[in-house]
Amino acid sequence: MKSLVVYYSLEGHTRFIADMIIEELGADRLELKPKKEIPKSGFLKFFLGGKSVIFHERPKLLTAIPELDSYDLIVIGTPVWASSFTAPINTFLAHCGINGRKLALFACHAGGGTDKCFDRIKKILRNNQILGTIDFRNPAQENKDIIKTQIQTWISGFTENKR
Repeated sequence: MKSLVVYYSLEGHTRFIADMIIEELGADRLELKPKKEIPKSGFLKFFLGGKSVIFHERPKLLTAIPELDSYDLIVIGTPVWASSFTAPINTFLAHCGINGRKLALFACHAGGGTDKCFDRIKKILRNNQILGTIDFRNPAQENKDIIKTQIQTWISGFTENKR
């Protein structure tokens, strides 16, 4: 099964999880990089990040989006900001035209909001099959082996007998 992991990571938490998923699936990587990044700390991080979600911003990306039709599975990962997905993910979803695909979703957060985040992504991607969702609270502070086991169990739930 040919897989692609698409994600945005401001501080590295989502990249940390994406790396494990990529390794487990043998997937290709698509890290979304906005032309203008928000600060990684301080008040402006929260203000600008929250504003970008509330106003459904679609920042220009430095990342070229490949042809997605060649992938059997697309895994999308995002930090949770204001109970939603990030603006770079919004840009990707608005411009990639995903339709009739098999998808899986993951999110990283510091305090919740994942249910609303996943619901918002699922609404946009309603013409696709969502195979599974998983979230990680402060993954950099957790035991790497435990996270790896969680990822393996999650992935096996939708890839068993399909490899």
